Amino acid sequence: MARYIGSSCRLCRRENLKLLLKGDRCYSEKCSFERRSFPPGQHGQRRVGKHSDYRIQLREKQKVKRIYGILEKQFRGYYHKADKRLGITGTNLLMMLETRLDNIVYIMGFAASRNQARQLVRHNHFMVNSIKTNIPSFQVKPGDVIQVREKSMKIKPILEAMETVVRRGIPKWIEVDKEKIKGTLLSYPNREDLTMPMQEQLIVEFYSK
Repeated sequence: MARYIGSSCRLCRRENLKLLLKGDRCYSEKCSFERRSFPPGQHGQRRVGKHSDYRIQLREKQKVKRIYGILEKQFRGYYHKADKRLGITGTNLLMMLETRLDNIVYIMGFAASRNQARQLVRHNHFMVNSIKTNIPSFQVKPGDVIQVREKSMKIKPILEAMETVVRRGIPKWIEVDKEKIKGTLLSYPNREDLTMPMQEQLIVEFYSK
């Protein structure tokens, strides 16, 4: 399975936004974006480009891809599925990304970052409705219960993540039982519940050309 293996901090600097890709480190003084908040590369500090409509749309698409840790082929597939659904295409796209299993695990506080959540899911540490599920892109539905497997409840990354989740908080559309290390998706999130700065209409315009 293809995945990005380069520097995560480089992506934040390229998008001029802290994408929270490295978990607790992003909140510390070690965060590279805080120390070097200019684009990466030899000429990053001097780089000035034309802000064309295409460039603005491209950067928005790249930013959302990097927030959720998805590469181009899969992201384009999400767009086409969202376009076929009833409703607003851009909102449909964000809802599909937000309810991926790896993202839900991260939001519930069982992982410090989406990358770590993806790895934990792939290593069979979680169950959905008491069924072992190791597919990060699995679409979680309202009422689904995500639980850490019994033999995985003492894994250090999960315990550490649960201690630091207070920094970002748990949204109202999710319920978490910290004692049993499980959570429930109460409902699909509303658009205003998504706090990361994303302009999904620009992505729709990019792919509609």
